[in-house]
Amino acid sequence: MKLQQVLSYVRKAVDDYHMIDENDRIAIGISGGKDSLTLLYALHGLRRFYPKVFQIHAVTVDLGFRNVNLDEITALCESLDVEYTVVHTDIAHIIFEDRKESNPCSLCAKMRKGALNDAIKQASCNKVAYAHHKDDVVETMLMSLIYEGRFHTFSPVTYLDRTGLTVIRPLLYMAEADVIGFVNKYNVPVVKSPCPADGYTKREYVKNLLRQLNHENPGVKERMFTAIRTGNMKGWPVQ
Repeated sequence: MKLQQVLSYVRKAVDDYHMIDENDRIAIGISGGKDSLTLLYALHGLRRFYPKVFQIHAVTVDLGFRNVNLDEITALCESLDVEYTVVHTDIAHIIFEDRKESNPCSLCAKMRKGALNDAIKQASCNKVAYAHHKDDVVETMLMSLIYEGRFHTFSPVTYLDRTGLTVIRPLLYMAEADVIGFVNKYNVPVVKSPCPADGYTKREYVKNLLRQLNHENPGVKERMFTAIRTGNMKGWPVQ
């Protein structure tokens, strides 16, 4: 997928859900994975022609795994002239060595978001962009149905009362396959997750389930996404 196509998807999502205002300073949470790096390229490209002026600041929360090298991401941000902050933490040590959590994802997410939000506020940002794409939207809805018994997923724009930050999700209209196509075409320097729980989560189970459903019923994933967009869910104004 070409950058121009990515920008088209992102521009539509940003406009449809009014994600960006004049003089916003937007932090981008950079995990090093394909999704967050695609978002970095997208918002950097959007700045060049979007009618509202905004700034971006990339932030990575380093969980403390010893085998993570962020040099290529640092070089990428320098080449794009994007400010980049790395927050060093001991989250991995706390979760996997001190506490020896058998289900580490929930606690890790809370600690990571806390560190990320602190860094975002210190950087004087008023918004943070998450790299959730279309597949993430549908997977989260299925997880809610299966494990919580409710029809719910995250919304395109979310205001966080505790921090005063607004979360936006500009990759909302991109499928995961589109993201993979983009990073392969442009040789984006993806950093593989070192987390020992990676690939063994409930989300991974639901991802595989959705893949099977879509294989057996072509187009079901797109229909689920349409149902979310048009179902009058909280935080999802009908387009």
